[in-house]
Amino acid sequence: MRCLSNQTWYKVNYLANVSTLSLSGASLRHLFFYPGLVTLPRSGTTELSRNLLDIINEFRAQCHQRNLPRAMVALESMQKHNLWADSITYVELIKCCITHGAIEQGKRIHFHVFSGGYEPKTFLINSLLNMHVKFNLLDDAQSLFDQMHERNVVSWTTMIAAYSNCGNNSRSLNMLIMMLRDGVQPNMYTYSSVLRACECLSDLNQLHSPIIKVGLELDAFVRSALIDTCAKFGELQASLRIFDEMITSDPVVWNSIIGAFAQNNDGDESVNLYIRMKRSGFGADNSTLTSVLRACTSLALLELGRQVHVHVTKLNKDLALNNALVDMYCKCGSLKEAYAVFLRMGLKDVISWSTMIIGFAQNGYSRQALDLFDSMKASGTKPNYITLVGVLFACSHAGLVKDGQRYFESMKLVYGIDPGREHYGCMVDLLGRAGKLEEAIKLIHEMKCEPDAVTWRTLLGACRVHRNMDLAEYAAKKVLSLDPHDAGTYILLSNIYAKTQRWEDVEILRKSMKIDGIKKEPGCSWIEINKQVHAFILGDRSHPEMDAIYSELSGTIRRLREVGYVPDTNFVLQDLEGEQMESSLEYHSEKLAIVYGMIRMPKEKTIRIRKNLRICGDCHVFAKLSAKLESRTIVIRDPIRYHHFQDGTCSCNDYW
Repeated sequence: MRCLSNQTWYKVNYLANVSTLSLSGASLRHLFFYPGLVTLPRSGTTELSRNLLDIINEFRAQCHQRNLPRAMVALESMQKHNLWADSITYVELIKCCITHGAIEQGKRIHFHVFSGGYEPKTFLINSLLNMHVKFNLLDDAQSLFDQMHERNVVSWTTMIAAYSNCGNNSRSLNMLIMMLRDGVQPNMYTYSSVLRACECLSDLNQLHSPIIKVGLELDAFVRSALIDTCAKFGELQASLRIFDEMITSDPVVWNSIIGAFAQNNDGDESVNLYIRMKRSGFGADNSTLTSVLRACTSLALLELGRQVHVHVTKLNKDLALNNALVDMYCKCGSLKEAYAVFLRMGLKDVISWSTMIIGFAQNGYSRQALDLFDSMKASGTKPNYITLVGVLFACSHAGLVKDGQRYFESMKLVYGIDPGREHYGCMVDLLGRAGKLEEAIKLIHEMKCEPDAVTWRTLLGACRVHRNMDLAEYAAKKVLSLDPHDAGTYILLSNIYAKTQRWEDVEILRKSMKIDGIKKEPGCSWIEINKQVHAFILGDRSHPEMDAIYSELSGTIRRLREVGYVPDTNFVLQDLEGEQMESSLEYHSEKLAIVYGMIRMPKEKTIRIRKNLRICGDCHVFAKLSAKLESRTIVIRDPIRYHHFQDGTCSCNDYW
């Protein structure tokens, strides 16, 4: 026996010159071994070489076939014999590990590649770097990056994108500076990643200039990132200018601008851009339709949402798209269609369940929401922070005090979720609506997080219902100390004073609002008829059919009076008397929208109205009686919840 020198590396393909071998050069070219650890007999060299080649070929075959278990067995054999394959083969195996989430196997590949003195190429190290990032092992990725002798644009971009995606924006931006100092020029993928790490407009402006200098502002990925980043800071017009700078020939950019407006609650412009996209000859993909559905959701455009649903059926629906569909139908008040989509979903995640639970709760079907929560737990899906908000919301809007307290107390113990402001807000609402104002204020004082204006405003609303003047004033002062220009608080307090005939206090509040320049947002209601949205505002007679609407409204009120309707003047804020008070109630925007729906829509169609302010008690009674008198179904969505009126009743059971 003889042992070869261990001072040098040998490629086994030197054996290709041995006449006794019939192996191809392609098989030999990628095989390596460390001869200092391999003892070769004086005879039988050819047989040993064949065995080594069999091992490497088996490894390569299993890697390219993406057979992870067999590839790992072959890797063990290679490790035992100090053999190494080519970089491309290892990259295939690493991709397989990423696909299967095989973290331990990935670590074994990392160990093998760096063992025995083998020096992997930068291409292979970048693949390992990406694997660690995909497995969220950023510390390991950073350690590997720091050990690299040669870092190229892929190496830097991988780390910059990793820190950007995990929200470590400052680290991502610092990595870009280090990259430039290292003399590596960023490419379109680098900039598209680091742009999303911008934390302020100054960051964005500093990056925008070098992007223009190197001519990358026209790249689809960079333009998309620029649009997204501008939109993140609320600079929608800047996003639109970037989009309009040139003719867009890439659907990625279209998706970015449509999504930018949808995510910033500008549904009108989002829908208009979608129409432009279609007219420009571009087809919509899952991302496009998800954004358009979000726009329909914000505008409560059910008919348009249904049209988008038709396009959705032509695609391979992914989970995000299905969730957007459920959300759209829930927020447009069509629970039947929402639940039908939910039931057809082959795959449901915590967002799917939470969306449907909140949909039931907001639309007044609290018991169904809680039953679905039980089904969610039975399915093995773990509730999250948002799920519990929906559950407590269901309890608060149905007056289920004991159930709400039980769920609230079990959050940390059963689900490991610390209650946040939203959960405390629901509990304050629950206790306040039930008249348990002392318990509500006690809970606020026990909050582990500092109560915000919304929490105090919730208590103020409960005080209005139960006419607790002292606590109302206390809550109002708390709100105004946190949000001095909150017109809603002035109005709520004014409501309380008005209900107890304290008109002088109402006048003092009004003067304070005038001095401070605080204006009450006018009530506005929208209704969609034949793909057109009609808006109504109290006192605005600009609608072309307003004369007919006023005439029909007067006739409807006259017929309702015959069946017992009496205007509830508790909701009038002016110091008026008798008929003047009733007259000011008559033309509330939701009444105008309801009547217009009755004029223009057949009885079998549901009248759906969106309102910017909470529906008042008088309009609530008007909607209930109108639905019964006209044999109609009326759905009104206000900022708090959805009201389904049918046969003289409302889904909220008059508890809102």
